[in-house]
Amino acid sequence: MNLGSDIGLVLEGGGMRGTFTSGVLDYMMDHDIEFPYGIGVSAGACNGVSYVSHQRGRSRFSNIELLDRYHYIGFRHLLTQRSIIDLDMLYNKFTEEILPFDYDSYFANAMRFEMVTTHCCTGEACYMEERSDRRRLIDIVKASASLPYVCPIAYVDGEPMLDGGIVDSIPVERAVSQGFRRNVVVLTRNKGYRKSGGDFKIPSFIYKRYPRLRESLANRCACYNRQLQMVEDMEREGKVLVIRPEKPIVVGRMEKNVARLTDLYNEGYECAERVLQGGKAEWFGR
Repeated sequence: MNLGSDIGLVLEGGGMRGTFTSGVLDYMMDHDIEFPYGIGVSAGACNGVSYVSHQRGRSRFSNIELLDRYHYIGFRHLLTQRSIIDLDMLYNKFTEEILPFDYDSYFANAMRFEMVTTHCCTGEACYMEERSDRRRLIDIVKASASLPYVCPIAYVDGEPMLDGGIVDSIPVERAVSQGFRRNVVVLTRNKGYRKSGGDFKIPSFIYKRYPRLRESLANRCACYNRQLQMVEDMEREGKVLVIRPEKPIVVGRMEKNVARLTDLYNEGYECAERVLQGGKAEWFGR
């Protein structure tokens, strides 16, 4: 089902909570739901590229089976890669050998897909896409998902980048600015969730070369809560259709419990079915 030219897809991040999004996107692929435009942040970018390449189940495999087999999350990787995540496994071996990414299908898809990164020098969001260069595409995905503090700074076109969720966790406004006045938004937190605690000043010895990045990190909590409120307001106004977990989830950002991740994937698939079966005729038909 090809949707109207004004409907976009927005994918929040959330680390391993993105397994929920894997279930949502597999449901969409099972029912041939395609969008003219999408934008993903962090885990949303990782999941989104497999959706654009039409590789049903690839994100689930990455988040569940690959994790169970290779244990790619853990502090031991800090010793060899300065990262809590085995970057070589995810962005080299998995992408090229274990379950190869279908670059040809990705580049042939007419859907535009942007990924959000944070530029370390400016502390601002960068919205990036790639339609032909395989290595640059992976560089963008990697940068979008490079968590501050626990992952090294990534580089795209020689520019230092980190996780896009630092400054734009739910990029609905970006989608609207690109001409998509209505959007399906996939969140990885339940309705009403807000980050607790306040923002705090980042010590100058952390990212000392990037003072604007420190400012963005210091304002991260308030920025995220404002975006959550914005999405709930737009939902009431009928401007977005939101697919989100229905109850608080127990899966953490760096979750390694495969049973919990499997349950979250199934919840994502089921929530997508309920929302899209129940609301798509009226909402998409406007």
